[in-house]
Amino acid sequence: MLSRALILAGGLAGAAGLSQFPEFSQQYVQRLGGAVDELHRFVTELDADATEVGLTRSAALADLAQGGAMGAQRAETMAGVIVRYERLSADLTALRSAGPFTRAHRARDLGDAEIANAAWAEFKPALPLTFEGAVFAGAGFLGGLGAIAAALALLKMPFRRRRARSA
Repeated sequence: MLSRALILAGGLAGAAGLSQFPEFSQQYVQRLGGAVDELHRFVTELDADATEVGLTRSAALADLAQGGAMGAQRAETMAGVIVRYERLSADLTALRSAGPFTRAHRARDLGDAEIANAAWAEFKPALPLTFEGAVFAGAGFLGGLGAIAAALALLKMPFRRRRARSA
């Protein structure tokens, strides 16, 4: 009886937890969009400045790097901004074209720690009343049931062998 209650509790915990994924992923995508917009502004300004003096982006970074310690540090920072912008832009494109189920499959695209932490800090769990939330809740329920049932079965295994030997 206790094991059934524990299994049910595991299923309910899994349902409650996994049902939050669609909303969290949506909030992550919204924050990702804001970050990409801001990085785009920096990259566009760098490109405009480079064009104004007749340089390409890479030539402008090289020129900046030759301008002393501050220039070299700024060139390195801007190179990092460009790489981050390109990576986040690719993630945003992939996630915007994906529905909640595909987002679960592409969860690795939710991998920017800074954005995920900011989304998590503002995230408020709620009762999902969407089809996607219900499907994720069902999957979480089954996953929780299975995990707790498997854990209990493993814990009971040594005791079953003792009974079989003593009989």
